Amino acid sequence: MVAAFLTFILMLSIFLGFELINKVPATLHTPLMSGANAISGITLVGAVSLAGGTAHTDLAQWLGAGAVALATINVVGGYLVTDRMLAMFKKKGS
Repeated sequence: MVAAFLTFILMLSIFLGFELINKVPATLHTPLMSGANAISGITLVGAVSLAGGTAHTDLAQWLGAGAVALATINVVGGYLVTDRMLAMFKKKGS
């Protein structure tokens, strides 16, 4: 019963996210991505605190290290994409 409910929530969030992204005009993608990168940075801080804690189990530290790696990839990749999108608005000569 719980698995069916969680699956329903997952499917609903996928549909909602897809619909919201499709409704965003192209001029707002860069500011929204910058906001998402800031949220990922908060996630990175939380993952670092989890991975560096001494009172946690080994499993928690491994999961924290994995979260640090994935959040870092997300933040760096997001900023690279944002930089590339902003470069499209610069003049060719400068």
